[in-house]
Amino acid sequence: MEKRIAIKIGSNVLTAKEGGLDLDRIKQLVSQVSKLRRQGYDVIMISSGAVAAGRALISDDKLDAVSARQLFSAIGQAKLINHYHDFFEEEGLVCGQVLTTKESLSTRSYYLNQRHCIEVMLQHGVIPIVNENDTISVTELMFTDNDELSGMVATMMDAEKLIILSNIDGIYDGNPSDPNSSVIREVFPGKRDLSNYIQTSKSTYGRGGMQTKTNIASKVADEGLEVIIANGKKDDILLKLLLSQEDIICTRFLPSLEPASSIKKWIAHSDGFARGTVTINEGAKKALLEDDAATSILFVGVVNIEGDFEKDDIVKVIDEKGNQIGVGMVQYKSNDAQKLIGTKGKKPIIHYDYLYLF
Repeated sequence: MEKRIAIKIGSNVLTAKEGGLDLDRIKQLVSQVSKLRRQGYDVIMISSGAVAAGRALISDDKLDAVSARQLFSAIGQAKLINHYHDFFEEEGLVCGQVLTTKESLSTRSYYLNQRHCIEVMLQHGVIPIVNENDTISVTELMFTDNDELSGMVATMMDAEKLIILSNIDGIYDGNPSDPNSSVIREVFPGKRDLSNYIQTSKSTYGRGGMQTKTNIASKVADEGLEVIIANGKKDDILLKLLLSQEDIICTRFLPSLEPASSIKKWIAHSDGFARGTVTINEGAKKALLEDDAATSILFVGVVNIEGDFEKDDIVKVIDEKGNQIGVGMVQYKSNDAQKLIGTKGKKPIIHYDYLYLF
C-alpha cells in the first residue's frame, strides 16, 4: 500500500495579512503535495479557508454569526476549490471536493459511505480536499474546527500520519512570543497533558486554537497515528518533514504502540453524537481502567441510564461523580436497558470491542 498521510491546512496558513487568500502560499502547498504524490504518497487534504475567502469578497455588518458563516462559506468555498483545481491542474493532477458535516458522520453507515468515497478518489489518483460544509452545519452540531475534522478523517482513512499546519512552529513551553520559550519537540504516550503550556487564544480566522490541536493530536496519536504540528508558512515544510533528514522544528505526538481497531477509531471521535449516558459504579470503573484484560460494561456495574437511544447508538460512559471516562456503542434500546440495571447474567450493555476509554 502506498504511504498515506492526511494534511490539515489552517485558515491562518492560507490567508494573507491583508485578508483574503494567499494564492502564492496555496500554490506552494499544492506543489509540495504534488511532489509527495509522485513519491508514492496517498495524500488527503483537510483545508480551511473558505469563510476567510468569502469574507474578503463581501461584507455585511448586520448579519448574525450563523448567517455570516453560511454566506461567507458558500462564496468562499467556490473560490477556494477553484484555486486548488487550477493549481493541481498545472501539476497534471486532479483534485476533488468533499464537503461534510458532523451529523453526516454520526452513524456508522454514513461514516463508511464517506470513507468509501474518499477511498475511490485515492484509487483513481484524485487528491481529496475535505472541508466542513458550513453552509448547512448548525452551531451545536459543528466540528470544533477543522482540527477535529482532520482527526476523524485521518483515522477513518487509516493514515499513518496527520500533519496539522498552523502559523507557528508547534506547541511551546510558554508564550510563543517570549524568546525564552521553545517548541516541545516530542509528546509521548501517557504524557500528553500539555494544558500548563497551552495559550487559550483562538486563531485569527479559524474557530479553534492550540488547545484544540493538542486535544485532537493526543487522541489521534493514542489511536496509533503519528501527529505533527508544524508551521505551514515555512517554504517546503511538507517536503522537509517527509522527504528530508533535516531536523525540522515542530511538535511530534508519537503514536501508541497499540493502534485502535477501525470501529474503535470511529467511536473515539463520536463523543459529540452521544444520545445518552451510562453511569457505572466504582468497581466497574476500576475494572475498566486498571485491569489488563479487556473488560466490557456489564449491567451489574451500571447504576443509572439516561437518554432515549436505540441499539447501536453512541452513549457516554460516566462514573458516579459525573466524570466521563469513555464512549461506546450500546447493544440495547434505552427502554430495555433501564430494566436490566444491576442485574447479572445478561450480555454486556457495551462490549469491549465497541468501547473507547479516555
